[in-house]
Amino acid sequence: MSLVKSISGIRGTIGGRVGDGLNPVDIVRFTAAYATQRRRMLPENNVIVVGRDARISGEMVDLLVTGTLIGMGYDVVNIGMASTPTTELAVIGEKAAGGIILTASHNPKQWNALKLLNQRGMFLTDAEGKEVLAIAEREDFTFAGVDELGHVSEKDYLPYHIDNVLGLKLVDKAAIEAANFTVAIDCVNSIGGVAIPAILRALGVKNIIELNCTPNGHFPHNPEPLPENLTEIAGVLKEGKADVGFVVDPDVDRLALVCENGEMFVEEYTLVAVADYVLSHTPGCTVSNLSSSRALKDVTEAHGCTYSSSKVGEVNVTTEMERVGAVIGGEGNGGVIYPESHYGRDALVGIALFLSHLAHKKCKVSELRATYPPYFISKNKIELTPELDVDAILTAIKGIYKMYDIDDRDGVKINFPQGWVLLRKSNTEPIIRVYSEAPTMEQAEKFAQAIIAEIKRLSGK
Repeated sequence: MSLVKSISGIRGTIGGRVGDGLNPVDIVRFTAAYATQRRRMLPENNVIVVGRDARISGEMVDLLVTGTLIGMGYDVVNIGMASTPTTELAVIGEKAAGGIILTASHNPKQWNALKLLNQRGMFLTDAEGKEVLAIAEREDFTFAGVDELGHVSEKDYLPYHIDNVLGLKLVDKAAIEAANFTVAIDCVNSIGGVAIPAILRALGVKNIIELNCTPNGHFPHNPEPLPENLTEIAGVLKEGKADVGFVVDPDVDRLALVCENGEMFVEEYTLVAVADYVLSHTPGCTVSNLSSSRALKDVTEAHGCTYSSSKVGEVNVTTEMERVGAVIGGEGNGGVIYPESHYGRDALVGIALFLSHLAHKKCKVSELRATYPPYFISKNKIELTPELDVDAILTAIKGIYKMYDIDDRDGVKINFPQGWVLLRKSNTEPIIRVYSEAPTMEQAEKFAQAIIAEIKRLSGK
């Protein structure tokens, strides 16, 4: 597997030759490039935070990253095994120049990655990320002399994170405790196995059924929290053992919900439900990206508020949220971004707000789910060949469907009266992603197949 480089960092499978996998040489080179970019941006700030999930390769990558930062003259606050949102908050708490999160998110155990944060605990902008890539390509960095080497301090930021969540005005610990929920969790044997039980106990949840909560990096199933990977926790709920199920990915920035009857709440609706609760108490704008469900727009407008969309990518969502002053936003993959806490996807915040919502509603999770607009998303992809002119094909598709509302900020999104189709060239794989949504799965798939047929015709396949 080739090393994948993007504006948000690098990722790859562990091992292999230089440039063909995530190996020590490339880890050092990229870390040094990031440190160089941070030094240019904030020459007086000498602190960088490092946190990692529980992946098997985490310790090795951590040692390399921390050692390189010390060699670049930075003092490192190493927070050990920590979730992505915990690391983001640690950057803010330490007033650091930035942070590096060692996680490949939902990818399998052979993967790892370096995700790069700015001084606000947010992902680098497009321009900043491109600068890091350019510095790494040129190897344009200078290491510190012996008297300028940095130092390492170790801290546990989970208590800080939990205090942050408990301090949110809309988190109603008393109502959650009074509801006496039984909660099942699947933390895929990563850092969520520490963080999620801790936040639940802090919220007053006494009955917790823990599945896969040993943070050893041996994922018991595909770690992406999709329905086909969640049969174990669904079985627990089907047996009537819990009121709700929570599932997180290895770095705990995505949150999937399971209803009391074992049915999926559907990851797209995590943000919808949390936004419904937030808007009912603090009306304001909402934001999600172009590939997220239309349900958020519907719920937002039902509250008399305004919805705005962004290009795909967390930094694009947070940029738009700041622009419109959104009270809640996120991504349809279960990523809840609540600015009162911080500008990053955070499953701990999502759990606290959802349980507060459920406690106030005094209903079953499946009953709550039934109150939201019913939409279904079909996700497809088309493999690309070197000779395929993707830009020309997307332009042609725009012409064919020009009678509809078209958004071309990020690929091509065609908005039909009953749904939409989004075509995007992947930043990480040689494919075109074809996402479609409609009130029924049959219609969503029909939309997608019609577009795929047009692409094949245009490409001569």
